[in-house]
This record gives sequence, structure tokens and C-alpha cells, in this order.
Amino acid sequence: MLSVSVLELAAERALRGLIDDYPPWGELWVVDLTGSDDLDVQAIERVVAAADELPGIVVGVAEEPVPSRLAPVLEALSFTLAPSGPGSTWVAVDDTSACLAEIEATVTRSPLACQTLRTLLGLTDVLSARDGVVAESLAYSTLLAGPEFAAWLAARPSGAVAPDPSPAVRVSRLPGDVLEVTLDRPARHNAFSAQMRDELLAALDVAKLDPTVVEVVLRGAGPSFCAGGDLAEFGTTPDPATAHLVRVARSAGLAVNGLVVDRLGARVRVELHGACIGAGIEIPAFAETVVATPDAWFRLPELSMGLVPGAGGTVSIPRRIGRWRTAWLLLTGRDLAAATALEWGLVDVVG
Repeated sequence: MLSVSVLELAAERALRGLIDDYPPWGELWVVDLTGSDDLDVQAIERVVAAADELPGIVVGVAEEPVPSRLAPVLEALSFTLAPSGPGSTWVAVDDTSACLAEIEATVTRSPLACQTLRTLLGLTDVLSARDGVVAESLAYSTLLAGPEFAAWLAARPSGAVAPDPSPAVRVSRLPGDVLEVTLDRPARHNAFSAQMRDELLAALDVAKLDPTVVEVVLRGAGPSFCAGGDLAEFGTTPDPATAHLVRVARSAGLAVNGLVVDRLGARVRVELHGACIGAGIEIPAFAETVVATPDAWFRLPELSMGLVPGAGGTVSIPRRIGRWRTAWLLLTGRDLAAATALEWGLVDVVG
């Protein structure tokens, strides 16, 4: 963990030497924002430029609320730990030191994935949803071939999981021309398998082909909405290039968003409960309306596997909560409660 003050960045004091001493990834930089109230417009511009040059993950720290005039500085950082600040660039935590230790552990374990995440979030922030999903898939597929994912995969117990004897997705027509789509692998907490993905896309096609469907309600059976990608299938694709093409062509997130299923986006409501991990929130976040029960909770664990989100999460989630809080969720791996998800805009209703 490397510390630098915002005043040093403003003066560009020894910055070049610091950057040259470290590789372009694998570092956690902590920027102390103390004294930032004294920065003029030109100094703020220098801080922004300097922050962009720092390799690795760059986290701001402030003990006091950050004024809106410093928004450009916070926007240039990965995120800022502060009591409050402009927009969605900041996160308030009870213990800043503990949070930084968690982030440092993530950066140390998965430096390549962390640097990839930083670059990717910058891209998906300006790309269309479809192009963002393509960029994410390319990044994800690259990391599939990397040493960090290989190490995670090698540490996992081996052994295939038997396929489900029944369909992974149930579809039914409810009164009022509502199409109910239910993820139905309750014994596996609705782990998102290739079979489930394909059956979900087929279910959404029903709404595409039937204009009388007024609303599509997506639910999950059992104790969880979806515990994320089926870990039993991780590392089983023939090669990263094939995995990329399949992931883009069969994107459930784009289908929910209505970019694959014509005019479907505004008709989709997702109802979340229990665990919503990885794909279990990445895909729902594309929907027009996301409803959660009070017991719902959310987590993005991909960096711990040496990966970035692969189900569209770097596109869908930043569009709801900003790229900064998305980065915080990924770099800490912490659980997010339904109440905070509502406050941030990750879900639209809790009840």
C-alpha cells in the first residue's frame, strides 16, 4: 500500500519517480485528501491528470465530507472512502483501515484482474450497453487464460456436478397477460449454468414472439434468487476465444435489457430475494424494474477468482450505482444489504 497526499499530486512532486519505480499494475495507492479545500481549479486539473497516471488501484481517503467542487478529483479515483461527497464517487465505511486492508489483499492476490477492472470500468462508462458487454467479455476471456484464474481453479476441489433432472427454468402464464419466469435450481441456490442461461433466453423469446405479454416477471425458486455462475462449469469452456463469442451471442443481460429481445426491456420486472451473487445481480441490474425483499443481499466475488464480472456486471451495475461503488463492491468483496442497495439505486423497491 503506497500513500500520497493530494497536495503532492497537485504539485506533481516526485510523481514520475514513484510511477517509474513500480509496474503498471499490482499496487494500491491511497490518496489522502487532507488539504484539498485549498486547491484551485488549475491544481485540481493537475491532481486529475496525476491520478490517471498512477498504476494500479487508486483510492481516496477523507475524514470529512468532500465538497462538490472536488468532484473531478473523486471521479478520477477508483473510489473514495469518505463520510459523504459528490454523486456516487464515495463510500462511507465504519473502519477505513480495515477496508483498505481488504482492498490491499485483493490487489495483492489478483493484480492483473484488478488493473483490468480499472481499465474496463473506464471503458464501459462511455460505451453503449452492447459494446460494453463485448468489452467486458473480451477482458473476462483474457483473464480466463491468466495465472490468477488458473491458481484459483487449481485450488478448487475437482468433481463434476450431475445435471439437473428437470428444466432449470420454469415458465407460466399468469392472469393479466403476465409471463412468470422462474429460475428453478433451488438445491444449488439457482447457480447460473449454461443450461439455465439457454432456457432463460428461450423463455424471454416467448415474450418477444407474443406481443400480448404485458409484463415479464423474473423470480428465483428456493432460498436464493441466484448464487452466481455455476462454479462447477468454470474452466470447462474449450478455449477463451470460443467462450467470448458464446458469452456475447448468448448474453442474458442484454436479453433482459431488451437489446436482444425487441421492445422487452420496459416490460421486465425482476424480484430478488436471499443471495444475489455475481450473475445473480449483474443480469437483474439490466432490468427496467428491480424489486428486492428486505432479506436480499448482494456480492461481487469475481476478483477473488482472478476474474472480472462476466455476465454484464461492469455495464449494468455502474449504470445504476456508478463505476466507483461498483469497484468498491468488487475490490472489497463485501456483502451489500437491501437497504443500502435501495439507497444507492441498485434496486428500485424493497418490500
